[in-house]
Amino acid sequence: MTATALDAQIVSARRGWPSLLWLVPLLVLWIAFNYAVPVITASGMTNVAARVFIHMLIGLGFWLGLERTELSQVQRRNTWLAVMIPFSLWLAVIWSAAVNGVFGADVSPLPLIPLAVFLPVIIGVPILLRSKRMGQVLDSMPVTWLVALQVYRVIGSGFLIAWAQGIAPGVFALPAGIGDVLAGLLAVPVAISLAAGTIESRKAAIAWNIFGLLDFAVAVGIAQAIALQLVVPSIPNTTIGLYPTVMIPTFAVPSSILLHALSLRQLYRRASREKATTSA
Repeated sequence: MTATALDAQIVSARRGWPSLLWLVPLLVLWIAFNYAVPVITASGMTNVAARVFIHMLIGLGFWLGLERTELSQVQRRNTWLAVMIPFSLWLAVIWSAAVNGVFGADVSPLPLIPLAVFLPVIIGVPILLRSKRMGQVLDSMPVTWLVALQVYRVIGSGFLIAWAQGIAPGVFALPAGIGDVLAGLLAVPVAISLAAGTIESRKAAIAWNIFGLLDFAVAVGIAQAIALQLVVPSIPNTTIGLYPTVMIPTFAVPSSILLHALSLRQLYRRASREKATTSA
């Protein structure tokens, strides 16, 4: 790579951060609209639209990543189905349970929400991190995709709206909502800067992934402290177990953790490959 090309990429990377100038106003308008018209959020329409769109985007991105590999058409198809069928069934089961109130308070003696959060992660992370076929896809896929995809995290602004409406405790809604919004807003500029392929941009992407995981750890930890009555807020945290809000901890959180794990694996593999090439 020539010095001129490198300079051009660095300039392009710096242009990523001004993207916040249009992302932030759009988010503010979205929050204001949902706050002014609470029936939209309560109906679950935004959740349905967002969840279907994100699912389609993940499926399309995965297929495009497979198209970049040297796998045969049959191998690509089988790999895509092996991932997307369980992923779709998982979404269907969680969605059905949420709509039918399975995650509501006092419905079951089992801690269903924590199970929904951690069980897919416990099962999915080892598989995704050890799969050779997934490694091939990650090596062929641009590192920017898995980062930019999580712009959907701004949906967590719903926690801030619920707090502003007085139906969610601030001790949970504020850290959970602010953390999600920051992770979502930063996803785009971090992805744009990552396209430059510099060491600094890669470190920024790793830091962003770690921040996203810590955000979940804080939110889940506070929610559990409230559930165990270690923390007793002035407003009950009842909305967390009700549809559509419950779709966030039971599906969005574990699926986002898996995406973070894949992104970190991809960044590590890309750095290792570049280091090996440089050494050779």
